[in-house]
Amino acid sequence: MNFWQNLKQNKKHLFCLAPMADVTDCAFRKLITKYGKPDVFWTEFVSADGLAHPKAREKLLIDLKYEKNEHPIVAQIFGANPENIREASKLCKSLGFDGIDINMGCPDKTIEKQGSGACMIKNPELAKEIIRSAKEGGGGLPISVKTRVGYNKVDMDWIRTLLAEDLAALTVHLRTRKEMSLVPAQWDLMRDVIKIRDEMNKDTIIIGNGDVVDIDDASRKCEEYGCDGAMLGRAIFGNPWLFRKGTKKEISLKERLSVMVEHTKLFEEMLVNPPAGGKNFSIMKKHYKAYCNGFAGAKELRMKLMDTQNASEVEILVKEFLTNI
Repeated sequence: MNFWQNLKQNKKHLFCLAPMADVTDCAFRKLITKYGKPDVFWTEFVSADGLAHPKAREKLLIDLKYEKNEHPIVAQIFGANPENIREASKLCKSLGFDGIDINMGCPDKTIEKQGSGACMIKNPELAKEIIRSAKEGGGGLPISVKTRVGYNKVDMDWIRTLLAEDLAALTVHLRTRKEMSLVPAQWDLMRDVIKIRDEMNKDTIIIGNGDVVDIDDASRKCEEYGCDGAMLGRAIFGNPWLFRKGTKKEISLKERLSVMVEHTKLFEEMLVNPPAGGKNFSIMKKHYKAYCNGFAGAKELRMKLMDTQNASEVEILVKEFLTNI
């Protein structure tokens, strides 16, 4: 029995953290694990073409870095070459991941030019081949897909195509590729997805995605629309406590800014200065707008943070700010 079915037997609803490029990296996931762990983690999405190439792989392995207490964790890959998907899946299996997810919903034009991401919606035959290659390479690991409800319009035949491949799980972002995130997610469509799954007599776990603001909202959506779980994405910005279980407590400004410093230190340690070389410190700065929001002096602090070059400078700024309020 794969880990998805084990989770489903033990939990009423599954709450997952969405994979977001240059956001849900290993440093942020380590922080989230400490303050409120989701039921399932995903890595950032990684190019299967790159992972299948001996030299390119070396630079990409940092995106597949994770720690033992992050299990269950799913490696998310993308690509339009079945052989490279197969090889990348073999690698993910060897790295100890609990599952493999194929991104078939990303609207980024660079990804789509490769025939990947949301472009897969327009090429269902290739999508089927990609899923089968991942199964072959994954050697028994559960294979899942994250996608949208259609490309230019809602397309439930696309959902049928995916479910016919006996996926372990299917995450459905309830917007089309054309809609991006410019309109509210169409959660009413989840009922159609569930109906199709049940009519096809599949065991695929269905996870809804789009405009989920917190765990209470996720629970309500699961109850109302009948999905097995919900995926939360943007709600995690500045809020590593999002998945925390138990009694809620108000997070003080001091705690929020202290955790921002902790996050920055982890990012620097794990991703900027690892032995193999890593990422640019500026990537961390996209989090500062979320952490520094809704209090007096937030804008000024945020502007200063955008000029920092390392974690030490961030810590000094925060200490000065907290001393003066």
